[in-house]
Amino acid sequence: MSNNIAELQIPDPALSPAYKSKKQITLSLSFSIESLIVASIDLLLAQLTVWMAFSLRFENLNVPAGNQLYIYLLAPAIMLPVFIYSGLYRAVFRHSGFASFTTLVKAIGIYTIFFLFSLVFLNMEAVPRTVGILQPMMLLLMVGGSRGLVRYWYITLDAKKQNISAQDKLIIYGAGSAGVQIMSSLNQSAKFDLIGFIDDNPELQGRTINGLKVYTSDQAEELIKIQGIDNILLAMPSVSRIRRNAIINKFQKHPVRIQMLPGIEELVDGSLSISDIKEVQIEDLLGRDPVPVNHQLVSEVITGKVVMVTGAGGSIGSELCRQILAARPSKLLLVDNSEFNLYSIHNDLESRLSTLDRKIEVIPLLGDVTDEKRIAEICRVFQPSVLYHAAAYKHVPMVEHNPVQGVRNNVLGTLTVGKVALQYGVSNVVLVSTDKAVRPTNVMGASKRLCEMIFQALAHKPGHSTKFSMVRFGNVLGSSGSVVPLFRNQIKAGGPITITHKDITRFFMTIPEAAQLIIQAGAMASGGDVYLLDMGEPVKIIDLAKRMIQLSGLTPADVEIRVTGLRPGEKLYEELLIGNNPKPTANARIFKGSEHFMPWSELQTELATLTTAIENSDVISLKKSLLALVTEYQANAVTTDFIAIEQKNITFNTDKQLSTERAKRANRAASSIENSQPLQKHKEARIHSGIQSKSQSNQNELQQLTKTAHELQGWDINPGIQAILSNIQRISTQHPAPRTRYSALDTQQSVFGTT
Repeated sequence: MSNNIAELQIPDPALSPAYKSKKQITLSLSFSIESLIVASIDLLLAQLTVWMAFSLRFENLNVPAGNQLYIYLLAPAIMLPVFIYSGLYRAVFRHSGFASFTTLVKAIGIYTIFFLFSLVFLNMEAVPRTVGILQPMMLLLMVGGSRGLVRYWYITLDAKKQNISAQDKLIIYGAGSAGVQIMSSLNQSAKFDLIGFIDDNPELQGRTINGLKVYTSDQAEELIKIQGIDNILLAMPSVSRIRRNAIINKFQKHPVRIQMLPGIEELVDGSLSISDIKEVQIEDLLGRDPVPVNHQLVSEVITGKVVMVTGAGGSIGSELCRQILAARPSKLLLVDNSEFNLYSIHNDLESRLSTLDRKIEVIPLLGDVTDEKRIAEICRVFQPSVLYHAAAYKHVPMVEHNPVQGVRNNVLGTLTVGKVALQYGVSNVVLVSTDKAVRPTNVMGASKRLCEMIFQALAHKPGHSTKFSMVRFGNVLGSSGSVVPLFRNQIKAGGPITITHKDITRFFMTIPEAAQLIIQAGAMASGGDVYLLDMGEPVKIIDLAKRMIQLSGLTPADVEIRVTGLRPGEKLYEELLIGNNPKPTANARIFKGSEHFMPWSELQTELATLTTAIENSDVISLKKSLLALVTEYQANAVTTDFIAIEQKNITFNTDKQLSTERAKRANRAASSIENSQPLQKHKEARIHSGIQSKSQSNQNELQQLTKTAHELQGWDINPGIQAILSNIQRISTQHPAPRTRYSALDTQQSVFGTT
């Protein structure tokens, strides 16, 4: 078998023993030996350039003689100390770049001063002073060329090492500073074959940058078809989202993968490298340019204050924590019932603290928002000034199948947070709500609308100064329950992408933008306010799926899109407002709604009924309470609670088993009756014999007949005989102990009636 494997191996020159040996010897050299070799080469180049300078000056091939021989020794003697002092031999030669060349120029400049001064001072015959100018210039070219040659050699070796047979053809969109900078990094990589640039500036179009032509966008489309471009890299970090989306839309019809560089605000030091290149995500297309934040207003609410966030480890909660941290509170309390989520966000925030100049305490606290004792303990000890309540179950099908737990967490959790906030005088309490609270068709939406009503009622309760507010918005891209991560995984697996309806639409917003607007809205609150975030235009989910397929370099024909049907409680479209009277605010993307609510005195009574239903796990009563409290709620008529469904199945199976057992017993009884026909006829004959006999009229006869009648009960016998048996039983009950004898006629008339 080993012989067969050997026959299948294809020889590769890059993997030949001679090549491997040469490469291993070269790459395994220690740094000191490598530096010694380079210094020796520089010494030889110094002497070579002296000869070249003399030859050029005298316009013939120079043969050193007399005082000229001293110059061949003088040049290396001055050069070597200068180069060592300048640090030229501390560089890693295989990675030499522009910075190394700059250092070389400075070293040659110092060398020129010393060398020329020496020639002038010594004033030797047959040694022209122009040699002091020509030789350093040629030395710069020779040493710089040697460094470039070494670097090129190492890049070639690395390319062979990676055994790259086919490179991705790439074109850069943007011939500005970012494009040129990333071009330098791409030239060091053997992975890409850089074809050219695209730019919208007419002054750059048609020109070349480092030998690469700058094309128009229309020319680039033809180039994609002719040369088979694989990748387009958007090297425009400061371009607006609208322009970036227009560029992507132009090229998405072609089978190319579109990548991009991060924005200026995402770059740590402004420098670019290949590692900064990222795939264009759907968030980059659906996201919007940020609206300026009123930092003064946010600072007044958060800076230097104790801030508490429930659900701190969730999608929205974690981003809230990041942005709150940037506003520099004195303490940030992270509350979550998931140990892993809490650990993750705490680690993330701790790593960010190093970039802040203010001392901020980030405190992770495990706890359930329905645990009033725990929440009260936290508020009593830390005395938070601002509380963001983001803890909730938000996945519609999950809550629909587990309604009791969903309502317990969402409603009772909000009730607990609200009551404790009042008790300990929290200044601002902000509820993170959802567009599914508007005319809900599912338990989750109804529970979130009830949460809003609780905060509204508490806000209008007299005798406190706590400002309760609610922020309502739609889906956020990339959250744990969003379709975006689901679609991304399905595309990666080759499909199919599953959607519930071809016409279903949703509002979308990026997590950072949602968190930013929540903080801004909470800072504007005056008490009892319902804020609505401008979500832009709704997006058809099927269009979102197609867009994500195209961003992956595929076409909708490559990945199947399968329609599975609406899930329990799911709507075709969502709304943000119950009424029709939104009012603008100081922020262009935040509106203020005026929603109806129930006074606290009435709401408290209804909540007690709901709490009883939760404690009893009574799904029917729970939904009745939600219908009474949230008048817009359209409950699902079909039971979707997994436990109720399972209990129903268990009951059905038990009844089925009992019915089967009864049927078996009936079959056995029928068989027994069929087998007992002779005995039945014998006993029937005895009854007729008793009727006809006139001498047997005493009590013993009656008892014997009664006994026979009992034995025949339940048998399949003649209806007339059955009526006689019934009369026998009736008379035996009415006359338990007769004292006189019955005549045969009396017995016949009294017991059996007229026959």
